[in-house]
Amino acid sequence: MKKTFLFTLVAFAGLQLKAQNIDKIITKEYADHLIKTLSADDMQGRATFTPGIDKAATFIESEFKKIGLQPLAGEKTFRQSFFRYQITNESGNLKIDGQEVSSENFMVSGLISETVSLDKSNTTVSKLDPDKPFVAQFRAITAAGKNQIVLVDNKFADNFRRYKGFLNRPSSIAEKDFNSPKMAVQIFVLGKDTCTDFTATFKNKVNKMPLFNVAGMIPGKSKAKELVVFSGHYDHLGITKSVDGDSIANGADDDASGTTAMIALAKYYKAQKNNERTLIFVAFTAEEIGGFGAKYFSQKLNPDEVVAMFNIEMIGKDSKFGKNTAFITGYERSDFGKILQKNLSGTEFTFHPDPYPDQNLFYRSDNATLAALGVPAHTISTDKIDIDKLYHTVKDEYSSLDVENILSTIKAIAKSATTIINGTDTPTRIPKLQQ
Repeated sequence: MKKTFLFTLVAFAGLQLKAQNIDKIITKEYADHLIKTLSADDMQGRATFTPGIDKAATFIESEFKKIGLQPLAGEKTFRQSFFRYQITNESGNLKIDGQEVSSENFMVSGLISETVSLDKSNTTVSKLDPDKPFVAQFRAITAAGKNQIVLVDNKFADNFRRYKGFLNRPSSIAEKDFNSPKMAVQIFVLGKDTCTDFTATFKNKVNKMPLFNVAGMIPGKSKAKELVVFSGHYDHLGITKSVDGDSIANGADDDASGTTAMIALAKYYKAQKNNERTLIFVAFTAEEIGGFGAKYFSQKLNPDEVVAMFNIEMIGKDSKFGKNTAFITGYERSDFGKILQKNLSGTEFTFHPDPYPDQNLFYRSDNATLAALGVPAHTISTDKIDIDKLYHTVKDEYSSLDVENILSTIKAIAKSATTIINGTDTPTRIPKLQQ
């Protein structure tokens, strides 16, 4: 009786110690330190290809070093570096039927060479149907892989202006696609009904630019070849149009909150020392401009060795399900969510299926590339994306966040992932996308 009582007491004390450990390791002060640093004005909004994102990467590297992570296999540092070509249009001229078209009335997609010249010998003319949706037609034309002059009815003036603002930004092209004959140029011209003859010339500035994910790992023990990935993207929009004197899109929720979670989880699991599987922690770059960091990362792994991916995106406020809740994108595609919820049995926290299926969130974040390859890769979020007025604005700042919500979500992920990292649970695979 005494021995049984003593054993029970020791076991209970062990559980209590475990509970205390997480509260001591993942503290409000620690989360505040991470989020405030990443979303501070001196990070300049962490836009890709800027000094701000380099500063953010340096900070994340320093946190990984303090925690005691190792670089990924084959890497000498925490930076997983690669390159893309940045293309900036410096000048352009378009003439239709002998008349020069004002730059305000045309926009160009697909400029990836230093010089571009178009005329009837290499380019066709088409016209948007004013009775069909603009976006679907725009996407079909830019995906067609043909040089085109596209006439746009004035009915689409608002769509045209909005897309022109986007296309005026420098474009980013992978090394393998630079000067590829498969790439094509489309010129959309507003307010023109006919085009019999035309010439177009463009001069572009080309820079080979470095990008870098920041990634570290905790090697596994008995199942070291099986990988579990924890991620968040650390890039954001950078300097944007000024609103009330503020032009820095700080990206506190999107996604300093998710990056904070990823770093805090690395600290927690490093302290626990109980992972049978190898754990990878990665801050992705360039999510906002095409998910290029996640795509490169995925190319460096064998997807069949990745058991699960916890991608964390925007956890700075209560979810629509209330306090101590979060949702999982693609919940129905594997039993990942069910495993997590099982491990939270007896706690206040609950995970829910994605309540915004119309937003297509499963394929809008950095989990998408690995998910397409069959990995049970899911995004965990609490954002009310359908009504979030701060999303992608200069108002997404630390002051708008609920740090207690961030803490409860991080701790729920830490506890719910336990059987996946110790090797006793393996989520079912997601059906691969047809290429």
